[in-house]
Amino acid sequence: MSNPYFSSNPVFAEKSKLDRTPGGYPTMPGYTPGSSQPTAPGQQQPAYGEYRGQDYAQQPMSTEELQRSYDQPAAGPMDTGRMTLDDAIMKTGVVIGTIVLTAAIHWLVLGPNMGLTMLGLVVGLVLGLVNAFKKEPSPLLIMGYAVAEGLFLGGISAMFESQWGGIVLQAVLATSVTFLVCLGLYASGMVRVTAKSVRILMFAMLGYLAFSLVNLVLMFTGVTTDPWGLRGATIMGIPLGIIVGVLAVVLAAYSLIVDFDAIKRGVQRGVPQKYSWAAAFGIAVTLVWLYLEFLRLLAILRNN
Repeated sequence: MSNPYFSSNPVFAEKSKLDRTPGGYPTMPGYTPGSSQPTAPGQQQPAYGEYRGQDYAQQPMSTEELQRSYDQPAAGPMDTGRMTLDDAIMKTGVVIGTIVLTAAIHWLVLGPNMGLTMLGLVVGLVLGLVNAFKKEPSPLLIMGYAVAEGLFLGGISAMFESQWGGIVLQAVLATSVTFLVCLGLYASGMVRVTAKSVRILMFAMLGYLAFSLVNLVLMFTGVTTDPWGLRGATIMGIPLGIIVGVLAVVLAAYSLIVDFDAIKRGVQRGVPQKYSWAAAFGIAVTLVWLYLEFLRLLAILRNN
C-alpha cells in the first residue's frame, strides 16, 4: 500500500484476516468476526444456552406480530456501529478543515513565526508516527496532528508566498483539482488499483525517499550550495527539481487513488465506525505531501 498507515493497518490492508473465518475459509455476506455463522445486519448472535428452558416454552408469534417484524426497516451500517463512506468523508473534512484553519490563524492572525513553524514540523512528525503505528485510531491524537500540521503549513506557506507572490493559491488549487480528478477517476473505474501497480508505486516511493534523504544530507553538510540541493542541477537544460517534482506529484496522486481503494475495502468489511478517523488521517497525510510537492515544484518553475 502506498500510504504507510493504510498498509500497516490490517483493517485497510489489501489482504486481511477480516476476509477469513477463524477456520481459514472466505467470509460470506453478513459474517461477523468472532461468530460461527453469518448474521443479518443488526442481528445479535445468540449466546450459548440462550434457547434453553423458558425460551422453548414461549408462545409462537401471531400473524400480526410477524407482519410488524417484517415491516421494520433493516438495520444499516450506522445502526450497527460500522464505518460508512459518508462518515469517512465527514471526518476527513473535519481533519482537513482543522489543518487549513490552523494554518490560516498562524499566518494571518498570529503572523508567521519560525518557532511555531518548527514546533509544528516536529510535533506533526511525532504525532504522525504515533498515529501510524497505533493499532486503533485516537481522535484526539489525530486532531493534534492536524493542528501541528496546520502550524507548519501556515509558516512554510508564508515563507514561500513572501518570495513568490500567489504561489500558495496556485498550490492549493492544484492540490484541490488533483484530489477531485483522482476521486473522479477512481469512482468511474477508469483507474484501477492492482497488486502490480501498488508494488511499482512502492518501489518508486522508496527511490524518491532515498533521493530526498541524500539531498537533505548533502544540503546540511554543505556539499551542495544550491538552495534546492541536487534539485538545482540540470539535465539537458531542464532542472532536475522539475523532473523529480513532476514524478513526486504523480506518485502522490496515485497514492490518493490507492487510499480511496483502502477506505472502500474498510467499508465493505464493515469495520467499526471509529476507523473513519483512521481514514481521515490517511487521506490528510497524502494531501499534505501533495500540497508540499506542488509548492516546491511551482517555486522551482518560478526560478526558471
